[in-house]
Amino acid sequence: MTLGIQRFATHQRMPWRNGGGVTYEVARWPAEGEFDWRISIAEVAASGAFSAFPGIDRIIMLVDGPEMVLTVDGDRHALQPLVPFAFDGGSDTDCQVGEPTRDLNVMTTRGRASADLDVVRVDDGADATVASPDPLVLVGLTGTVVVSADNGEDAELAALDVAYWTGTPLTVTGSGALAVVRIRSTSISGG
Repeated sequence: MTLGIQRFATHQRMPWRNGGGVTYEVARWPAEGEFDWRISIAEVAASGAFSAFPGIDRIIMLVDGPEMVLTVDGDRHALQPLVPFAFDGGSDTDCQVGEPTRDLNVMTTRGRASADLDVVRVDDGADATVASPDPLVLVGLTGTVVVSADNGEDAELAALDVAYWTGTPLTVTGSGALAVVRIRSTSISGG
């Protein structure tokens, strides 16, 4: 397997479904039509309603900005930086921000895919291992981290750069934080 890299400057920019902001799509399957799974980075310039995605499980994580408050079906949740929050994408969801923020979104179509989102932190002189039998999407969050495969490939990721990997464990070094998204196909066809 080759370590695939996508720099933040090359992410596809698109408007939100409800027109209230912009998002940068960093990965999705399949590439066309309705997705089984999708990972994006959203810019939230002002408070407002989230787009509804019935049948979609969402995980959101604040990556830039001091705080974001989501009210999901009437329940208030104060999101803190780099702490994932999972919710039903079809829920009535309102977002409150005091200043512009960015967040990482992982969306999976119920019955076709599921995902986990973890944060790995490393400091100079320390390393971490990331392993999964499932495909991985790695998103740089803070600082600069280096992901290295046992085949000799490595990649330096700055904030919002992305790496794709399936296979053997990766070693993470450098100084910063990295989002690790594990994707699992749950469809009957396995596709």
